[in-house]
Amino acid sequence: MKVAILSGSVYGSAEEVARHAQNLLKDAGFETFYNPRASLADIQAFAPEAFLAVTSTTGMGELPDNLQPLYSAIRDQLPAAWRGLPGAVIGLGDASYGDTFCGGGELMRELFAELGVREVQEMLRLDASESVTPETDAEPWLAQLIATLKG
Repeated sequence: MKVAILSGSVYGSAEEVARHAQNLLKDAGFETFYNPRASLADIQAFAPEAFLAVTSTTGMGELPDNLQPLYSAIRDQLPAAWRGLPGAVIGLGDASYGDTFCGGGELMRELFAELGVREVQEMLRLDASESVTPETDAEPWLAQLIATLKG
């Protein structure tokens, strides 16, 4: 199965989690595509069969600047080939921000819903105020995702 990993990061934590997820997915036998500066055309050329979005949250619950262009391109085109594919989201944030905690992750969940991507696992919310090793904290959730995708 081919898994496309999308990420948005401000200080690099989400990229670290995405890279770690890519390694775990590869070790489990999946073919992965991950490029933090990927375009929609890059992802479509890969022909994904599943998605993982890993994003931090910035401002008032928005996506990081490096994910905005890809997010906008996907929303503009809503690729029909992605309808029905499995997907999951890891959101990074700081719970002290209250209502906007993991808002970037919520935006990706909404985008996946618009695309018809099936959420196969509840979004993982990683709290920066509690975690110094988000990539390690994501491992149990990623193990479950790998098991689900292997189904």
